Amino acid sequence: MSSSPSPARAADPADADPTAEAAGLAELAARHGLAPSGKRPPFGRYLKQLWHHRHFIDTFARARASAKYSRANLGRLWEVGTPLLNAAVYYLIFGLLLQTDRGVEDFIPFLVTGVFVFTFTQQTVLSGVRAVSGNLGLIRALHFPRAALPIALALVQMRQMLVTMGVLFVIVVATGQLPQWNWFLVVPVLLLQSLFNTGLSLVFARAGAKVSDLAQLMPFVLRTWMYASGVMYSIEVMAAGAPAPVRFVLDVNPAAIFIDLMRFSLIDSFTASQLPPYAWWVAAAWALAALVGGFVYFWKAEESYGRD
Repeated sequence: MSSSPSPARAADPADADPTAEAAGLAELAARHGLAPSGKRPPFGRYLKQLWHHRHFIDTFARARASAKYSRANLGRLWEVGTPLLNAAVYYLIFGLLLQTDRGVEDFIPFLVTGVFVFTFTQQTVLSGVRAVSGNLGLIRALHFPRAALPIALALVQMRQMLVTMGVLFVIVVATGQLPQWNWFLVVPVLLLQSLFNTGLSLVFARAGAKVSDLAQLMPFVLRTWMYASGVMYSIEVMAAGAPAPVRFVLDVNPAAIFIDLMRFSLIDSFTASQLPPYAWWVAAAWALAALVGGFVYFWKAEESYGRD
């Protein structure tokens, strides 16, 4: 007796082709305008998102500035006290003990200007290194362009520098410098340095997100950079007999250029002849290169932040 054919077995969902299923889901998502979560947006759209979050950047910067000294008895007075104490220590060591003031007129405003200007860049970089790695909870909880974090932290340092500049003006006047038309040059110097610092903050935010030990290494790198930037001595005097390649590196050092431009703006005895060649153009080039390059470099890794 012949057996009747068995009924066809129902298709098991487990037997479905994963490739075909993925393609179907991708087509469905595309049809309804859906995109993968965390995918890096196009550059133009990313800029628009960042502008849309400008109020978040400002609020985050204000909150971080308020919290920075919240546990100190003197509170935000340390915004002024810290650079003043640094300048006093450097004057004691380099001015009185090592006598690096030789060949430098008005050494006190010369030194204080160098310390304040370099500290602006130094603190921006140190904040940028931790911009992503120190805010992983916020990154994983909320959706926003991650560049907002290093930009906000750079904004904190910009505002603190404005307070520091008030102290610098008092010191410069107290040491015998009178306000001149050159003082208005402080505005473009601070603008260019702020753009440069923001670019560095973006660069080191991405680097710090990938290399966890970078935060421990950067203080040593920055200290070396400071010693090479003429903060507490005159590069023109100390490097007078240096080989041409060494002098070129010193002349295009962005930290030294911003320091020298600020000294030129505020100190009568620091003349244009002491500036590196094409100082304003070099400063503008550094600011543009750092800002654009840093922003693109950070944006390229947008979808990886908080996922490691």
